[in-house]
Amino acid sequence: MKVIILFWRTGMVIRIKKLDYDSIVRYCLDGLPNESCGLIAGFVDGDVKSVEKVYFLTNLDHNNVHFTMDPKEQFAAVKDARSLGLTMLGNFHSHPETPSRPSEEDKRLAYDSTAVYMIMSLMDNDNPVFKAFGVDKDKNVTEHVLEIV
Repeated sequence: MKVIILFWRTGMVIRIKKLDYDSIVRYCLDGLPNESCGLIAGFVDGDVKSVEKVYFLTNLDHNNVHFTMDPKEQFAAVKDARSLGLTMLGNFHSHPETPSRPSEEDKRLAYDSTAVYMIMSLMDNDNPVFKAFGVDKDKNVTEHVLEIV
C-alpha cells in the first residue's frame, strides 16, 4: 500500500534566519525570569514575510507574565527599519513558564491584524519552542508556518 501525505499550507509563512532565531533564544534566556520582548522587520512577498532585522527591546514591566516595550526603543526601531527600507512585521516575546501560544492578554492587546506575533516558550530552557501567530480583529488566532533558514 502506498501512502501519500499532502501538506496543505494555509495562511502566512514567516521566514527567519537561524542566526536571528539563535539571537532571540539567547536574549529570552538571558531575560529570565522575566518575559523578553522585541520587534521584527523585513520584507513581505505575497504570503511570505521574511525577517531581516530583529530589535531587542526592554521589558519595562520586569515581569514574568507581562511585558511593556519601551516606547523610545520602539520609535528608534521603527525609524531604523524605515531608513533601511524594511517593513515592521510584528513583535516577539517570551513565555518563561507557559506554552508558545497567545495568552488571553496577548490576544486582547493584539491590535494589528496584519502583524506577526511570535512567542518563545521557555518552559524547558533546553528545548525552547518558537511559534508565529496572527490575531484577527475578532481575536481569532491562526498559527503561521515558521521556517528557520
